[in-house]
Amino acid sequence: MQKIEVTRVFNASPTAVWERYTDHAGWKDWAGFGHSKLHVPGREEPNGSGAVREFGQGPIKLYEEVIDFDAPKRMTYRVIRGGPMKNHLGEVLFDAEGEGTRVTWRCQFDSKIPGLGGVQRRLVQSFFAKALQGLEKRYFSK
Repeated sequence: MQKIEVTRVFNASPTAVWERYTDHAGWKDWAGFGHSKLHVPGREEPNGSGAVREFGQGPIKLYEEVIDFDAPKRMTYRVIRGGPMKNHLGEVLFDAEGEGTRVTWRCQFDSKIPGLGGVQRRLVQSFFAKALQGLEKRYFSK
């Protein structure tokens, strides 16, 4: 099982960061994907529990289902299609830190390709760090 955790502090309220992060269709503007969209709306709110978000670059697509949506504190999700992972579980926490927000993004997964779990872990960890940097630059930099 591969495990990743990336943390970044934003100069904005948990609610403000939550709203930008959980705008699944808006990820194309900051996360480094060629496209992103809300594939299936959530049960009670569009980006909430049950929502399926689609991300991709060129012909490659990844589908993630939002499992738990506790605004503006915590969201969990899992990859349901695409990508070289199995047994995936992701969690994102939004905690007040001073006048800002500490975002902790973590996930765990097994590789579908034997022997490549460590490489995948480093790639995903790098993606998480760059995506959070992109979110900050796009919406919260002064």
